[in-house]
Amino acid sequence: MSLSGRCIREVLERNPIKTSAPCRIDSGGTWDIKALALPLEGAVPVTVNLAIDLRTYVTLLPFKSGWVKISSDNLDAQEAYPFAGAPFNSQFGLFFAIASFFRFHGFEAVIRSSSPIKAGLGGSSTAAVAAINALSLVRGMFHEEEIEKGDILHLAYHLEDAVNLGMCGLQDQGAAVYGGVNKWVWNYSRGGRPFERESILDENGQREISKRLLVAYSGRRHLSARINRLWIEQFLGGKTRSDWIELNRIVDRFALHIKEGKWKEGAKELRNEVAIRREITPEAFTPIITRLIKESEGLGCGARFAGAGGGGAVWALGEIDDIRQLREIWAHILKGTKKGGILECAVDPIGVREEGYRTEGNPCEEIKDA
Repeated sequence: MSLSGRCIREVLERNPIKTSAPCRIDSGGTWDIKALALPLEGAVPVTVNLAIDLRTYVTLLPFKSGWVKISSDNLDAQEAYPFAGAPFNSQFGLFFAIASFFRFHGFEAVIRSSSPIKAGLGGSSTAAVAAINALSLVRGMFHEEEIEKGDILHLAYHLEDAVNLGMCGLQDQGAAVYGGVNKWVWNYSRGGRPFERESILDENGQREISKRLLVAYSGRRHLSARINRLWIEQFLGGKTRSDWIELNRIVDRFALHIKEGKWKEGAKELRNEVAIRREITPEAFTPIITRLIKESEGLGCGARFAGAGGGGAVWALGEIDDIRQLREIWAHILKGTKKGGILECAVDPIGVREEGYRTEGNPCEEIKDA
């Protein structure tokens, strides 16, 4: 393959490719960021996340040779650049970086998400996982080795971390690749893959917890970069380190309760986690998020903002009757917002996947490199 890249336009004219991956809700997010997890690896940093069936889709379509185009249906935005000069720091810079890694051009990647934009559900990382999987499938069409799931996670994380100057964690990509409900232990000092993954609920358990989940969008986009930076700066300065260690213990207990199907105890640990985050970074709690969490706690549920907060989505865990009652309360509150509302979803047991069916035969036969 030449350094100038390979045109895949003709391949996609014969066979467009569509892939998807699930977004996630989480407990213990931020511990997956290297700045926290590596210095305190002895504390066994953990994150629990639940993939949800609000999936992000990436469709590869043919485009003019020598160019790469990225577009988003949700953002109603698009960018197109010559392959060799595409920026990695633009709105779609991560996806141009992915195209550069594969050295493919002559295509458009159309991104569509079934979750709100900037909701703290890991949407950009999920789209990156789906895009890498799609381009890996193209590689397979050329009789080249496709990328395995664990390596998709590795590549998606490092590309996103690179273009974001080292401010990213691994949990979003992890949920997108594997799906399900997982406990992650972060060990960046280890060579190879810097995590251990434990699937803590089988498909029956996933169905049971789905009955006890409630996810909503607050109506305001989150500001994860600013809040993550504040958390990291405080941690590195030693101001909040003991709080983060206690929070990690809480998340570890949360994982155990979920694994054992002790939903009420799990809800209590969510309340404990939120109490510490409220002390560490009150900026993560908008007035509407604060109200939604307060209502959940009044019913004995636990609720937490997704991702870094500062707007975006909120999710709750509780007993079935309590969640049913909370749904009505949240729906009433969110009627007063411009774009907020309940997000209908359940745990997604499947990670990244190809959508639809490819035509029979090899669409790359008799196609030469451009």
